[in-house]
Amino acid sequence: MADTRTIPTPAGLPRTAPASGLIEKLTTILGVLTLAAMAVAAYLALVYAPRDALTGQVQRIFYFHVPAAWVGFLAFFVVFIASIGYLWRRSTAWDAVARSSSEIGLLFTTIMLVTGSIWGKPVWGTWWSWDPKLTTSLILWFIYLGYLMLRAYAPTREQGARYAAVLGIIGFVDVPIVYLATTWWRTLHPEAVITPDGAAMDPRMLLAFLVSLGAFTLLYAYLMLRRVRIERLQERVEALEDEAVYEGRVPGRG
Repeated sequence: MADTRTIPTPAGLPRTAPASGLIEKLTTILGVLTLAAMAVAAYLALVYAPRDALTGQVQRIFYFHVPAAWVGFLAFFVVFIASIGYLWRRSTAWDAVARSSSEIGLLFTTIMLVTGSIWGKPVWGTWWSWDPKLTTSLILWFIYLGYLMLRAYAPTREQGARYAAVLGIIGFVDVPIVYLATTWWRTLHPEAVITPDGAAMDPRMLLAFLVSLGAFTLLYAYLMLRRVRIERLQERVEALEDEAVYEGRVPGRG
């Protein structure tokens, strides 16, 4: 009698690879647009925007530092939403989004911290200060480093996803703390130059900043599409390996 047993695939993961030709084309187009936007942003930031009268050329780091911070915040917000989605639906699709966004967010938070230190050395005379803004930013970096480590060292993939989802929700609390640090505490960090009342900067500087912000956002979208696809393919491979083990075609792992 034929064996009719089936292997349940993880929730949200199809048994067959989805048709992805259109998505791949759109991702490629997005990559080209991102590259062009980054090139324009670099020109505007390094050539077009005028030199700052107070801090000089080092101010140009602003056009990369703030967009990197924005992408980090955006990425962790996506982790927050995807973590809620995973705990609610137990879908690996949500988990793939959370994991991918956490990695990208940690990368851009690292860029934020490094560029901030580069700016701080000539302006403050030191690479680092235990300023509330900097300290809460470093805490944010450690939270999401711990998020990835929790996933890596969890006994199973499912446990890692569940534990990380809880941390992804709780850890997001630090994002508004970082953003509001200059409002809540006395800090060396410059205050926001763009407020609801307007922008306290030269129009050419504002243009360079907004283009850079848009370019970094496109970069995040492109990296997310690529990283989520890799994550889903990895899940598919693991599902096929588990199926092969279950059916006795290959020896069990571990």
